[in-house]
Amino acid sequence: MSKQPNPARRSERSRQAILTAARELVSEVGYAKLSIEAIAARAGVGKQTIYRWWPSKGAVVFDSILALSESGPQDGMALPDTGDIEADLQVVMRATVAEFADPAFEAPIRALNTEIINDPDLAAQYREKLAGPVHEAKKARLRSAQRAGQIAADADLDLALELMYAPLYQRWLLRTGPLTPEYADALVGLVLKALRP
Repeated sequence: MSKQPNPARRSERSRQAILTAARELVSEVGYAKLSIEAIAARAGVGKQTIYRWWPSKGAVVFDSILALSESGPQDGMALPDTGDIEADLQVVMRATVAEFADPAFEAPIRALNTEIINDPDLAAQYREKLAGPVHEAKKARLRSAQRAGQIAADADLDLALELMYAPLYQRWLLRTGPLTPEYADALVGLVLKALRP
């Protein structure tokens, strides 16, 4: 007796092929030249399949980046907590710097940023699905350091995270300097100096 093909499995395979194709193509040709037709051709699916799941190429690129970040190790979106806030933040910042310096990650993220600027719905999705949960995980780690007396009890944790990540983001966005582990460590050191009790 022959087994019936599982439509859910085939559907998931198509979805993954589309996301991979979108990521590869945006790296190869850039966002402006990226088209739904090209993604469909690379993924081996029809355009209508893509439009069934996504309303625009920006939405496909966004989900392709979300899938990339979800494929990494997930620990309930928690940051390391060894009890040493400086060491833990250095691990996280070094990983962030490495990610932003990685061409496979950089091109789709630049494309997504361009879209977010012009698409309020995509910006809201980005905040809800990616930026928001990551921000909360970082804040939870800083709260733990506050409870341990490593960070001032009255420190504004949202502002602290902006102070730490905004320079990295600006350096990456404007290409004003190298993204290195030393740079990551320097950002952590300066911010923690400002946050100590």
